[in-house]
Amino acid sequence: MAVDIPPGGSRIAYNALADARSSAALWAFLLELSQPLLEPTRGYVQFRGLELSATMVGRLPGRARLGLIHRNLFHNNQLVPIEKLRLSPGQAGIICGWGLFTTLRIVRGEAFAFERHWRRLEKDAGIIRMPMPYAGPRVRVHLQEVIRANGVSDGCARIYLIYNQVGFWRSEEPMPPVDLIIYTAPLPAYREPVRLTLREHGRHAASPLAGVKTISWLANVWSVAEAQKEGFDEVLLLNERGEAAECTAANVYLVKGDKILTPPLSSGCLEGVTRGILFEIAGEAGVSVKEQVLRPEDLYAADEVFISSTNRNVIGVGEISGHLFADAPGPVTRRIDEAFTTYVNEYVSRRLTAATR
Repeated sequence: MAVDIPPGGSRIAYNALADARSSAALWAFLLELSQPLLEPTRGYVQFRGLELSATMVGRLPGRARLGLIHRNLFHNNQLVPIEKLRLSPGQAGIICGWGLFTTLRIVRGEAFAFERHWRRLEKDAGIIRMPMPYAGPRVRVHLQEVIRANGVSDGCARIYLIYNQVGFWRSEEPMPPVDLIIYTAPLPAYREPVRLTLREHGRHAASPLAGVKTISWLANVWSVAEAQKEGFDEVLLLNERGEAAECTAANVYLVKGDKILTPPLSSGCLEGVTRGILFEIAGEAGVSVKEQVLRPEDLYAADEVFISSTNRNVIGVGEISGHLFADAPGPVTRRIDEAFTTYVNEYVSRRLTAATR
């Protein structure tokens, strides 16, 4: 299939690439890409003569994705290249999954909504009885060190907190009570509209750890892997009562008229950072967001369905297990996405302006 590609590694503006989504030829070409063909450069990705920013790559579908974290990371008290990082089998939190993490969006070199992510980490640390020896402002400084060292303009970051002094399988090595690990990566790829499948008993709402973002993440990555084998992008997880809770890495919403409904925290879902912001800014898009118990049939009967997450912002759902939503993303989804994008840009601009004073 012939596709006209600008010579000399021409840089394509994001909007130009987004407009090209209507081109079946280019889209098919991008779908041919596999991970080995993508070579990360400083803030850009090269493939077959094209340079794509991390933001552009984040809009690519299916297999056209990056899965490589950047070389420099922060561990406990120092910035180190990844090959110098040492973790021990004596860190019981690693072996048994006792720890926390959060994923942040990086926009123009700034960690978006860091304060909200850190507050959730502190709250969750109290729930799982893990000490919190780190202060948010200091961790933010270390995060910015990693962002600068890796030359990240648009991408994402992860903060891990690993409980070392718990359980039986510990070593005699000297180590802090909690390990801090920070690293960055390009934005993951995603497709819009997304196709969701269902998984019963994917969340246990009655669990004391429901809604806690622990490093015990197998159930989520396994569910996504199983869904992708069937051609789906994500999984809508139901709780033990058959209610919709969330996706493996996103909150879910339905649109009915000018109202947006999303499952309550009592469903077992994560209190997502993007979710919280949407509650605050929905009025700017001329809609309201409310919590309500939702079942699959409620979603099937909706005017629109969308999901939200740190790395995906707001994206429309085109299918849930064979139930199709025409013209996704719908008008309300697009309006709330625009309002969220405006919020992100204003937040980042304020942070960058404050940093220059």
